[in-house]
Amino acid sequence: MTLSRAAVVYRGRLAPSPTGLLHLGHARTFWIAAQRARQHGGSLILRNEDLDPQRCCPEFVAAMYEDLAWLGIEWSEGPDRGGPFAPYSQSERRLHYLAAWQRLRDASWIYPCICSRKDLAAAASAPNDSDDEPIYPGRCRSRTEAAEYQQPAGVNWRFRVPDGETILFTDLHSGPQGFVAGKDFGDFVVWRRDDVPAYQLAVAVDDALMEITEVVRGADLLKSTARQLLILRALGYDPPAYYHCDLVRDDSGARMAKRHDAASIRNLREQGRTPEQVLQEAARKT
Repeated sequence: MTLSRAAVVYRGRLAPSPTGLLHLGHARTFWIAAQRARQHGGSLILRNEDLDPQRCCPEFVAAMYEDLAWLGIEWSEGPDRGGPFAPYSQSERRLHYLAAWQRLRDASWIYPCICSRKDLAAAASAPNDSDDEPIYPGRCRSRTEAAEYQQPAGVNWRFRVPDGETILFTDLHSGPQGFVAGKDFGDFVVWRRDDVPAYQLAVAVDDALMEITEVVRGADLLKSTARQLLILRALGYDPPAYYHCDLVRDDSGARMAKRHDAASIRNLREQGRTPEQVLQEAARKT
């Protein structure tokens, strides 16, 4: 599978998740996204990825809008900017994800999985990077009652990957990439048993429906790109181009995360840093 898309009008996106305060890594990635949109004379869409009701908080939504504006990052569509693709919060876009789930179910791309966490912990083979989900052992792959489900709730729904196929794409920053389905990643969840659409499905659907031509995000999501390309292909959508930024790391070399409160944009602002100083610090830590 190769990636190709001749984009006429550039459309990029900012897609923060309000599960904590934005940090140096977000500052650098979102700044690069804004600059690439400006260089191409295109649009920049702000999408609030607030799918998980247990982890997303309204105060973090307000903080991320404020922090992005403080950095000088402007978006042309999204909150307070209008545009044809509103609403821009994923929590308000369930019908889009449900329609995609139905199409994938009807085409047998996905299947219901009743495995418990205990089952998966006992049988899973861990992938090379600990942040990624374990490779699913395939216990429910042969289940045939998918058509009996009129709604996705109650079971996990997994995407049936084409085992042995190498998913190829050329990243605009990191160059040629390839991940082998069934080896580098297995059948992955697209809808959770608690009736929440999974990240992979929601992001792929939104990028397609919002007509995003280039996705700028962190290099930790390179493997997720392979999964999302499979979803897009199954749904019949053209994929965007991808630009994965180098990760910002802390002093120990670990990837910056939202638990690093000292490196949050909010904390650095309160210390008196300017936007330019924050961006310079982020660049030094890559």
